[in-house]
Amino acid sequence: MSTASLSWARRRASASRFWRAYRSHRAGLFGLGVLGLIALVALAAPLLVDGDVRSVTRAPGGPLESPSAEFPLGTDQFGRSLLGLLVWGARISLTVGLLAAALSVAIGTLVGIVAGHYGGWFSTVLMRVTDWFLVMPALVLAIVLATVLSRSVWTVVLAIGVTSWPTTARLVRAQTIAVESRPYIERAQALGGGHRHVMSRHVMPNVMPLVLAQTTLGISTAILTEATLAFLGLGDPSVVSWGGMLQDAREAGAVSSGHWWYLAPPGLAIALVALAFTLCGRAVERVLNPKLGVR
Repeated sequence: MSTASLSWARRRASASRFWRAYRSHRAGLFGLGVLGLIALVALAAPLLVDGDVRSVTRAPGGPLESPSAEFPLGTDQFGRSLLGLLVWGARISLTVGLLAAALSVAIGTLVGIVAGHYGGWFSTVLMRVTDWFLVMPALVLAIVLATVLSRSVWTVVLAIGVTSWPTTARLVRAQTIAVESRPYIERAQALGGGHRHVMSRHVMPNVMPLVLAQTTLGISTAILTEATLAFLGLGDPSVVSWGGMLQDAREAGAVSSGHWWYLAPPGLAIALVALAFTLCGRAVERVLNPKLGVR
């Protein structure tokens, strides 16, 4: 058997062991099922919902109609179907959550590995910068960035990603220091392994389980932050998102007028997705961290 075949066999065996352990967590399976269903609906949104559902001028219903057979979740202040907006908004909310969490984890992983590997004054400077971001309210920093920059989806992703990485950086740095204290790292350096070799071939594979768990946990936070920014009117007004729907409901006076069908669907959708990602993240963390146990 070649080296490549042996490597792929080991990866398949590792993935199989991970899935067997993950299946023992009922909450994790529930979260995974919910996410799979919502992701499927988001991907099939152009097939399930007419693209004109976002149009204000071609709205099929009257303003603020209550739920009915024609409009199961009612209509907004423009007469658009809330069910169609909810399905279409899943695309933006999930996309922003995934991209923002990926950016945040990428920055935190890079800073953590570099700080843990090099140490000395360089690590001290990086950790002081990390501490500054850590003590500053991430939501306030995200609001400042979203206010200064142009209002778009990419601005929201950037604002969330560059303000929520410090926790990942500290966790990865601690894991990097623990990994580099092992004897095989010293042997690799004695055999001529440079900084890049040690970080990419030895440190990175050992911190990836932690990074994976942190990513699944960070997606729910990113989705909630995106909804908050959109609710504050700092999102992209040209796209439909769950937070934007809440903002439109607030501007339409749905809270004071008792139009509960305008507020409940996007709010419950945000809570359900955040809960599902959290359940998946906890399950992944328990599987990858033996100290937390399997059950």
